[in-house]
Amino acid sequence: MRLTMSKETSMRGIGNRRWLAAGLLVLTWPGMAMAASTITGTITFTGKPPALKPLAMDADPACAKKHTKPVLAEMLVLGNGQTMANVIVWVSKGLPAGKKFPVPSTPVTLDQKGCVYMPHAMGIMVGQAYRILNSDGILHNVHTLPKINPSFNRAMPATSKEASTTFAKPEPIFQIKCDVHPWMSAYIGVFEHPFFAATGMDGKFTIAGLDAGTYEITAWHERLGTQTASITVSGSDTKAQDFKFAVPGAK
Repeated sequence: MRLTMSKETSMRGIGNRRWLAAGLLVLTWPGMAMAASTITGTITFTGKPPALKPLAMDADPACAKKHTKPVLAEMLVLGNGQTMANVIVWVSKGLPAGKKFPVPSTPVTLDQKGCVYMPHAMGIMVGQAYRILNSDGILHNVHTLPKINPSFNRAMPATSKEASTTFAKPEPIFQIKCDVHPWMSAYIGVFEHPFFAATGMDGKFTIAGLDAGTYEITAWHERLGTQTASITVSGSDTKAQDFKFAVPGAK
């Protein structure tokens, strides 16, 4: 038996399917990604930058051989327009107390390459894997200097290519050093949330995914200290917050 459908019934069915599709959109919307705010900025140095001395890598000929020209200390690294690298920026106030954020499955990586730490400044979440590489193929040592978390002090000989650890508690920025090569230094901050960034040569940072509210943003540099700013976001906008650093007392 052949079943036929009138034009009116057919159009009614199409209309019902359209409403059904619309209804599905409404039903699934609460589970979709919601709008959030983003804070961006550029960090610059003002004034005449101090002269930086080359690192004394001649103390270890194996390190000196890895470079064809002098390697400058990283205590103040500037890009075009005196933008500042190695500044750690994070949300220091304004997040809901006790709120838990998912820990990324991707590790933060520190490499020992050319007898320097790469990157020089970084952030990590509590419980996130911290992956330490030895790309140099020579003896290194990774020694963290926290005040809250247990210290990690690990020799990495030429045959040791990788190590890992985690940090159990949030902690302000602390130093990492190499006891074998005293010029090797890096800095890391441990956070309970993902709202942090470290600047590259362009001095730019982006902190995304913020709900509506007023937040305190802190920018930290190893030699020039910290600055803070208060910024209010709507929950769906992008706001800019720049920072300018200078040598204290410089004219």
